[in-house]
Amino acid sequence: MENTILNIAKKIENIGGRMYLVGGAVRDKLMGVENHDEDYCITGVEVQEFLKICPNAHIRGKDFPVFDVDGKEIALARTERKIGEGHKGFKIDTNKQITIQQDLIRRDITINAIAQDVITKEIIDPFGGIEDINKKIIRATSNSFKEDPLRVYRVARFAAKLNFNVEENTLKLMNCLKMELKTISKERVFEEFRKALKTDKPSIFFDVLKKAGVLQEHFLEIYNLIGAEQPEKYHPEGDSFNHTMEVVDRTCKMTESLEIRYAALVHDLGKGITPKEMYPHHYGHDKNGVEVVQKFSNRIGIPTSWRKCGKTSAKEHMIGGIFWEMSAAKKVDFLERVNKSILGLEGLQIIVKADKNEKIKEFAFLKTEILDKINGDYIKQKYGIKEGVKLKEKLRQERIKKMKEFE
Repeated sequence: MENTILNIAKKIENIGGRMYLVGGAVRDKLMGVENHDEDYCITGVEVQEFLKICPNAHIRGKDFPVFDVDGKEIALARTERKIGEGHKGFKIDTNKQITIQQDLIRRDITINAIAQDVITKEIIDPFGGIEDINKKIIRATSNSFKEDPLRVYRVARFAAKLNFNVEENTLKLMNCLKMELKTISKERVFEEFRKALKTDKPSIFFDVLKKAGVLQEHFLEIYNLIGAEQPEKYHPEGDSFNHTMEVVDRTCKMTESLEIRYAALVHDLGKGITPKEMYPHHYGHDKNGVEVVQKFSNRIGIPTSWRKCGKTSAKEHMIGGIFWEMSAAKKVDFLERVNKSILGLEGLQIIVKADKNEKIKEFAFLKTEILDKINGDYIKQKYGIKEGVKLKEKLRQERIKKMKEFE
């Protein structure tokens, strides 16, 4: 594919144009990070001229043409002018006179506004992106940053992905977009949120939004955890927001499952509606949290399986934390109940371990010992009981009896 791109670049050069690798691919190359998505930008060429060079290119895009060539995205250099609200309110122009520098300035942050000439390998970095990469800083390319509200979530997501700090003026520009955030569809918000949840430290995403003063716009239930005091004896890390951030980051070290990571993020949302006069205690936050998780999930279009995992996490994490202190009967009830959920015993166990920040005695292994080995077929064979109430009662008795062996 590299030869194909180079051949295209040479043909473009022959008709007076230039071809550049742009965006994240350049950033990642400079950082020594593997990147499978390569975007290219062409200057000095019109659409029809490009199609003569690549007649099999697949054209995408309503507002401006983007070409797919063997899985690579190639676009003509363009400029943007704000004409309306939201991240779609732009007039886009493409013509042969637009330079690579003009194309780069419309990009949101300096580390993404770097280009590399495909033929000469020259790096074009008009906004100091390389210096910002070295300093681990995310900085707006220009004040035109505040023309697109989606950039608020992109910045927070890149900060989480790269573990970079966001420069102060950029945080101010993000705050300027606070009122326009409502124009973003929940599908776009969810997509940035999903990408943030895939990182090693999703807490950075929320911390950046908090610093910019925009966390409450789409993540109100998480914002409400700020200042929700907890007993210092059990939570030296501070309020419920700090605790939640630590829990989700610890969960990310234990699993790549986005369902479980989401469930960890929302496990304590019930603390956000605790009356302040009850602080630092949050009695009933587990049961109260179920409805809060539902509300939050609806706002940003969380997938059904994630939502169900989140509700199970909110409802059951406290019981999971005291599992070995319960009676054998309650233990069996808990195992049966959680095992039927999408989150499952192993998923909940991860969250409980992350929540307690200690080596708790695990309970998920009991699925095999209690639920799988002692099942309906086992009871039928041992006692000759057929389907019905008696079988269910005997099954419960046998599971409780077996559970006592592990106490």
